[in-house]
Amino acid sequence: MGVFVFLPLVLPLTAWPVARLAEGRLHPRTATRLLTAVALVMAVCSTLCLALLMVVGTAQLSGNPPPDSVRGDPHPDGWSDPEVRAAVPHDEIAGRAAIPALGVVAVLCGCALHRHRRGARLARRALTGLPGREVAVLPDRAPYAYALPDRIVATTGLLGGLAPAERRALFAHERAHLAARHHRYLLAVHLAARASPFLRPLRTAVVYTAERWADEEAARAVGDRRTVARAIGKAALLSTGSPAPTLAALAATGPVPRRVAALLGPAPMARDWPSAFTAAGLAVWGAAAGALVSAMSSANSAITLFLILHAATPL
Repeated sequence: MGVFVFLPLVLPLTAWPVARLAEGRLHPRTATRLLTAVALVMAVCSTLCLALLMVVGTAQLSGNPPPDSVRGDPHPDGWSDPEVRAAVPHDEIAGRAAIPALGVVAVLCGCALHRHRRGARLARRALTGLPGREVAVLPDRAPYAYALPDRIVATTGLLGGLAPAERRALFAHERAHLAARHHRYLLAVHLAARASPFLRPLRTAVVYTAERWADEEAARAVGDRRTVARAIGKAALLSTGSPAPTLAALAATGPVPRRVAALLGPAPMARDWPSAFTAAGLAVWGAAAGALVSAMSSANSAITLFLILHAATPL
């Protein structure tokens, strides 16, 4: 077990350079999928290692006595066997610190899920009685648009500020969110960032690449990249946001100037696995290596701790 239990806790520090390379060098579709997968793997592994440290940390709590030498029982009454304590470096500090840390992670993830469900529930409630199965237009002066998992929502305040061609770009953008299920990617990285604060750069990057993915799909559907760029720019000037950070919105998230600049340039090349001798390849291989090392380290720690506890306890 040893130092390997700490690797998944610090490996997310590599998220910043990987995110910067991926969002600028990879196709938005590839970057979104890659960064979301890496964020999930690293979040699960770091949470697992916190749980392993917590198991060892409970050996330091009162009420877990060492083996009963009076009765001659070689097994511990709790988790406080010296072999378990020696398995993790500095377990007296890290083990006890892992207990509240894991509790904080659980609370943060629970709050994020509650906020997401509440936002989606309020958004659906606002659509009650409105016609249209795919597109719902709210009679609201507040200008915003977003995509629910099964419906596109836009307000009269936003549509009134867009030209007909820009409205088509708006709906093409939101349809791209629906078709690719971007809300799942956004929710996944949002929870991953709650599990490990070092993964926040990946969340920011996925928010941007998901919007860029929808931008490119809208440009392909409309056939005019400049029209989509104008729609995004106008929506950004008018928009007030979406009900929840995990709902995909046209201009409520992501650095809009970068998105507009990307649309005014050539379309990105859709290469799923670039050469390792390029900056894009470095991002892909770096992300894959970090996720693999994190998974192997957490698996090693889990198996080692299981074997130690199996040998040291009657369980």
